[in-house]
Amino acid sequence: MLQSRHATRGMVVAPHHLAAEAGLGVLRDGGNAVEAMIAAASTIAVVYPHMNGLGGDNFWLISRGGRPPIAIDACGASAGLASAQFYAEQGLATAIPSRGPLSALTMAGAVSGWQAALAASQGLGGKLPLSRLLADATHYARNGFPVTHTQAKNNIGKRAELEHVPGFAAKFMPGGAPPAVGQVFCNGQLARTLDQLAAAGLDDFYRGDLARSMAAELERAGSPLRLADFERHKALSVTPLAVALTQATAYGMPPPTQGLASMMILGLFDRIRPAEAEGFDYVHALVEATKRAFLVRDAEVTDPAYMRADPQHYLKPETLDADAALIDKARALPWPHTAKKGDTVWLGAIDKDGTAVSFIQSIYWEFGSGVVLPSTGIVWQNRGTSFALSPGHTNALTPLRRPFHTIQPAMALFNDGRVMPYGTMGGEGQPQTQAAVYTRYADYGQDLQAAITAPRWLLGRTWGSDATNLRIENRFAPDVFARLSAAGHDVEIVGPFEETMGHAGALVAHTQGDKAGVIEGASDPRSDGAAAGF
Repeated sequence: MLQSRHATRGMVVAPHHLAAEAGLGVLRDGGNAVEAMIAAASTIAVVYPHMNGLGGDNFWLISRGGRPPIAIDACGASAGLASAQFYAEQGLATAIPSRGPLSALTMAGAVSGWQAALAASQGLGGKLPLSRLLADATHYARNGFPVTHTQAKNNIGKRAELEHVPGFAAKFMPGGAPPAVGQVFCNGQLARTLDQLAAAGLDDFYRGDLARSMAAELERAGSPLRLADFERHKALSVTPLAVALTQATAYGMPPPTQGLASMMILGLFDRIRPAEAEGFDYVHALVEATKRAFLVRDAEVTDPAYMRADPQHYLKPETLDADAALIDKARALPWPHTAKKGDTVWLGAIDKDGTAVSFIQSIYWEFGSGVVLPSTGIVWQNRGTSFALSPGHTNALTPLRRPFHTIQPAMALFNDGRVMPYGTMGGEGQPQTQAAVYTRYADYGQDLQAAITAPRWLLGRTWGSDATNLRIENRFAPDVFARLSAAGHDVEIVGPFEETMGHAGALVAHTQGDKAGVIEGASDPRSDGAAAGF
């Protein structure tokens, strides 16, 4: 059975152990938590290519010494050419294709997030050169890494919809077949891209030779992205959302992410919290809080420039009080609704000085658009498929608009001084799993690893599944399933450790008592990850 890991000088948690070790290596070399995260983020972009990459987006929460976090929004906007008219001219009047060049319609913000974080790290005393931070990623791209079970499974499962997309088969089906588990997989073009970034700087991705090369290849493939879209992109510094809870203040990303839903679930549950965890009352309360939060999310959350209300309004005590009063503690609100899909990785880091990072990176669906740029080895995201082509939709496609994002990191600053970066991948499941991990640890005193290992549930859709019912792992007590069904939930019992429940992780920096100076970490047994500390 997995146990929480403890260290005093620094720790990194990631859903792939090689990424955690890459971050730990930077900490050992004297780097801070932000530098460690750049190393881990670039490494996982190589070794988990089906879930994230340089062709995707990322978001950051960074706290120094228990202070409220700063936030980096590295979300790419839609192309200047991307409009409903553009797609109508391609014979697509109702929906954006989910795969292929026409699904590659938003700029990739991930590298700009690394760039903004690198600048922030220098304000925290960071001194390691970029070449060092990208060293592990470059090594694995050039020399190869063993293919994980989840990459192999998705390679096989998505083959039919991806093998004819430009560049996909040449990169992800070497020799004409998907790679097997444990087979060494290389991406020499991506290694050269990382070399170029280390030598020329991260801005080369947007305003240099790399940008010109990628823009030309995207245009040739049929994407609406152009060089001007690269050149206008920059990561944003934004104010995180905050919700006051009994034990802590929790922080999440503002729109266009679903961070509002994550914070609302916690705020609502804090008002209806049952006495014990794991039984019907606990699961039902969190599921019903999720429904209330998702109703607000789906009605309101979009590019902030188009929003009708201040998202922080929904986290005010009086607003949460009113919403919590609508939750029936015995009956389920009728469901389903339109679900959100997504593929992601969450990582966390804490260093000896108390700097904490909560980080998430994604290419949206498995392998994103499937488009692989031949000169760089980069897989481009399909995040723009979350746009709608109908003009009255909450997330209607218009040029230069930022897409709705399921991905959002979280962080909690406890009243007693503890700092907890936490998060997960998993589309609709992200805010639900975040709530389960936080409440089990904070409200019910469970061990951090136990809170992540414990059985989970998922209302709605996540990567790899189109179901929108309430799926729940079979390790709950039998009466929980029976009572949920009797209350009106559409229950589907699944296996004991389902990957669709996400790859969660968490770290906690202790600042008081016998554990002062200790960093605690936990990773998800559903992933290939680890919490690595020293």
